[in-house]
Amino acid sequence: MSKVIAIANQKGGVGKTTTAINLAASLAALEKSVLVVDADPQANSTSGLGINPKEVENSIYECMVDGVDAKSAIVETELNYLSLLPSHIDLVGAEVDLVDLENREKKMKKALRSVRKDYDFVLIDCSPSLGLITINALTAADSVIIPVQCEYFALEGLGKLLNTIKIIQTRLNTALEIEGILLTMYDVRLRLSNLVVEDVMNHFKSMVFDTLIPRNIKISESPSFGLPVIAHDVDSKGAVSYLNLAKEILEKN
Repeated sequence: MSKVIAIANQKGGVGKTTTAINLAASLAALEKSVLVVDADPQANSTSGLGINPKEVENSIYECMVDGVDAKSAIVETELNYLSLLPSHIDLVGAEVDLVDLENREKKMKKALRSVRKDYDFVLIDCSPSLGLITINALTAADSVIIPVQCEYFALEGLGKLLNTIKIIQTRLNTALEIEGILLTMYDVRLRLSNLVVEDVMNHFKSMVFDTLIPRNIKISESPSFGLPVIAHDVDSKGAVSYLNLAKEILEKN
């Protein structure tokens, strides 16, 4: 059974793209077929998987706005089992282009309909906003992963995101579930990191993944090689953590 998971948080710098790339690569390493949908105009998932956004002919933008068949826009990555529906800068204009279209919130769902059955998992990397593209992603998804940084303002904005998810569950996608809250950039040496973990666990209990994603230099440097961390340094703490997250999600599903 195919599952579509959006990775969303309107706060920037919390590890959405890092999670999309590395969770996808870890699921692929476990021989699950995975499609990453780069729904962020910054196209970081695209470049992080070794594809030059400037050379992309068709992206998720053309699929949503112009009705281009998603199958023709998908590109293969260097990793077995891992494909990409790329992004490019034109996606910035999609918010404006979608406004006047009928069923504008369901354009991504429609675009992915023909391809989702070809994959075990479809991971959507959302932009750091609660705009129309993110709403499209949440409408298309079966569930959502919310990355939360282990820092002082961790819970700031989380209520707003959960409220948006509730609205989408009520009006656009009654089947949408929260896959889990993922704590990222965890530093075991910092008291603050441990306090944030405790705080989030107390607030959200079973909604929080057991796996913590650490601050790790190998995670940080792997995008510059156009590789997920598991392909850059398989023995690093970052690679092991994302592999554990992939296993946790597979057990849950």
